[in-house]
Amino acid sequence: MRIQDFTKHVCWLLLLLLISACEERYMPNVIVAPNRFLVVSGFINIGEGATTIKLSRAQNLSDDSAPTVESGAIVWVEGDNGATATLEEAIPGTYTYNGSELKGMSKCRLRIRAANKEYASELVTAKKTPPIDSISWKPDDTGLDVFVNTHDPLNQTRYYRWDYDDAWEYLAEYYAELEYVNNEIKRRDADSDEIYRCYQFGKSTNILLNNTLKLSDDRVSEFRLLRIPSVSTKLRSRYSILVRQYAISKEEFEYYDILRKNTESLGTLFDPLPSQLIGNISCLSNPDEIVIGYVGAYSVEQKRIFISRSELPGRWRRPRANCRLDTLDVGDAILYLESGGYLPVAEYIEAGQLQYTISSKSCVDCRVSATNVKPSYW
Repeated sequence: MRIQDFTKHVCWLLLLLLISACEERYMPNVIVAPNRFLVVSGFINIGEGATTIKLSRAQNLSDDSAPTVESGAIVWVEGDNGATATLEEAIPGTYTYNGSELKGMSKCRLRIRAANKEYASELVTAKKTPPIDSISWKPDDTGLDVFVNTHDPLNQTRYYRWDYDDAWEYLAEYYAELEYVNNEIKRRDADSDEIYRCYQFGKSTNILLNNTLKLSDDRVSEFRLLRIPSVSTKLRSRYSILVRQYAISKEEFEYYDILRKNTESLGTLFDPLPSQLIGNISCLSNPDEIVIGYVGAYSVEQKRIFISRSELPGRWRRPRANCRLDTLDVGDAILYLESGGYLPVAEYIEAGQLQYTISSKSCVDCRVSATNVKPSYW
């Protein structure tokens, strides 16, 4: 090897060693900080329905476990008229009040006693939410958009927030005429479990906000709540969405808007920088302690709609499933069924010989991915 070549190899080796020596995992303090701030989620319902407040503790960004709920707290609502209503802990960390005491409050706040500390939200004005005018939807070539429409004839709302629960029929890929019970293949009858038609459920995950400040009328027209792709299993048979609407204050709108930007609009150079999230809850025992959350007071308006597959474009492609039918003679079919991973579908006679079509359990029994208990509103 020539001296020049040897020198080049040595230089490259030294450069690689320098680069590797400079590599060090960067762990900002915010990621590993052992912060256990109180997190308050919910609102005071001054209309029909329950008031539900959830308490938990913040965790650092490197912790991928579920948040720790704050159990054993004392939670109550305090009105400016002196009335109070105590919430009961229904499940760990979730506190609920379902009485009528809150309906007469014009101003109120939330009080919390947890971990030997006192917390309180600011006194807020209770707001009456206007009704939802309609839930509309529009299909196109690739999916379905769902919209909400509302207005306040008194022009007093201006700031709106929504969330929703949705549900849909989940159909198995194959309808089974047969079942395998006690080592025997037999016809399904009225006493057989429902395994073809089940139900799945979801809920909104994005923060849905809008305001009408730039409009002369306090009216929201076709604000898009969500988009469902045409190939989604949600639209295969029948779909339903229950939309809830809230009339919130300017301060609560700004809180949720910052939260939305911090959680949904980060990831590129052109996104807004994270902003400090300041709610309306403080620790009375230690004013310097950070508390996360904003508690408003308002009534709730809701509306449900259903969308059937027959109302949607026939040109949409059906969602693809990784399923197939196998045709086997009686002996081989029994061997597969005994394994527990397959179910019978139908009889098949070829050349006078009885055979069975079978498929994997996930393709025949909808309960693998959903529940066969029909919702009461269906």
